Amino acid sequence: MLSRVLSASLYGIEAHLVEVEVDVASRGLPHFLMVGLPDASVRESRDRVRAALKNVGYEFPLKPITINLAPAELRKEGAAFDLPIALGLVAAQGLLEPQALQGHLFAGELSLDGRLKPIRGALSVALLARQKGLKLVLPRDNASEAAVVQDATVLGAESLPQVVHYLRGEGELQRYEFTSTLAESACRYEEDFADVLGQEHAKRALEVAAAGGHNVLMIGPPGAGKTMLARRLPGILPPMSFEEALQSTQVHSVAGLLQGALLCHRPFRAPHHTISDVALIGGGQYPRPGEVSLAHNGVLFLDELPEFKRSVLEVLRQPLEDGEVVISRASASVRYPARFMLVAAMNPCPCGYLGDARHHCSCSPLQIGRYRSRVSGPLLDRIDIHLEVPAVPYKELAAPARPERSQAVRQRVIRAREVQLQRLRPLGRYCNAQMRSRHIRRFCQEALTEEASRLLQTALERLGLSARAHSRVLKLARTIADMEGSERIQAPHVAEAVQYRTLDRPL
Repeated sequence: MLSRVLSASLYGIEAHLVEVEVDVASRGLPHFLMVGLPDASVRESRDRVRAALKNVGYEFPLKPITINLAPAELRKEGAAFDLPIALGLVAAQGLLEPQALQGHLFAGELSLDGRLKPIRGALSVALLARQKGLKLVLPRDNASEAAVVQDATVLGAESLPQVVHYLRGEGELQRYEFTSTLAESACRYEEDFADVLGQEHAKRALEVAAAGGHNVLMIGPPGAGKTMLARRLPGILPPMSFEEALQSTQVHSVAGLLQGALLCHRPFRAPHHTISDVALIGGGQYPRPGEVSLAHNGVLFLDELPEFKRSVLEVLRQPLEDGEVVISRASASVRYPARFMLVAAMNPCPCGYLGDARHHCSCSPLQIGRYRSRVSGPLLDRIDIHLEVPAVPYKELAAPARPERSQAVRQRVIRAREVQLQRLRPLGRYCNAQMRSRHIRRFCQEALTEEASRLLQTALERLGLSARAHSRVLKLARTIADMEGSERIQAPHVAEAVQYRTLDRPL
């Protein structure tokens, strides 16, 4: 007897519809054959399904069994096919009416006692079910995550017998509804700018970066507070919209890292400098999202930037420009979103104390040049702000005054972003850092005052900035002007933007 059950397979961050065809022949020697490009975890479902059916009181037919996962050209991976295969075997034995399986999409991993375990990518599967107009049946642990998709019918189950009883009309499965978790009170950050003593110049630069979505490189001696500042940056970024939260949640769901139903905090990823290029950018035999995609709509922090392998840093160029990662394989290409703020930190020299009045630097100019050359010029050009973070003097550490809290800074950032949204949203952009050349000419160059234009020309000639660095300065000046509510870009705005190009100056 033949039965058909609908399921889904992940490819990239998208789910594709898969039809699980189960045929149990009436004659022949017992065997179990699975076709349709299954990977090892899918092939192992045979043993999980056999034990689960036996332990919940159903029979595993000792007959020729053929399972086809269509379409055949799409590679299938993961344990989410356990539930549809088990239901197909139950239906093939005449214990379920074929009509009962119609209009549903099933996904779930089976334990040996018949319980349903959570799967990866439930959010993507729910998006597919809504698109196809299907009811989604999946493990209860994934139900709240899948219910984030509005207008999707999400049914959570705890075990295989519970699903069978539901399909027979002998019971009901709990339906999960969408509840928003993006309230301001639920999205508070523990780290606060008020914890950082001193470094007012650095805080101002990070506020400018947050207001315009600009990339930042902090240069300073050990213990100056670079990591503290970076970890508090998400707390001053504007709150995520529902669309942004859905995108970030989908990436984390596919990676199997989702905790909760919907991400309300902007992601903050801080990989170690020993990371490989595949782990950073994504890929592998079965492509998975890397750190740049997990930081989508958030912050990617690279501490000790020169210690990363050159090959690892160079793969950042394309995501920084395009906001996405394309992983090409012989069969197909996978796209992952990767629009993030890059925040990096490094010492000014190998010993770390170049320019520090309290410590003697023992590095020669050759050593310093070799150390800084580990970060290539093209990558530096893609970083808008080069920020010097000096050591904090004792009088600032012992000062009784409490620094400004992140919430106050965040309100100013939100006001500046609202100005940018009014200007750029019709063009498909959401902050100044995302402006292209035609936008820069229209909103930056044409907005320069004569004095600001002369100052920019002088700075470019003396510093020898590249064309890309020139564009970065203009975008920074535009952000500073937006923070002050100015339509025109004034000379002080350009002056502040130029001073954030530390590494463009002679050593």
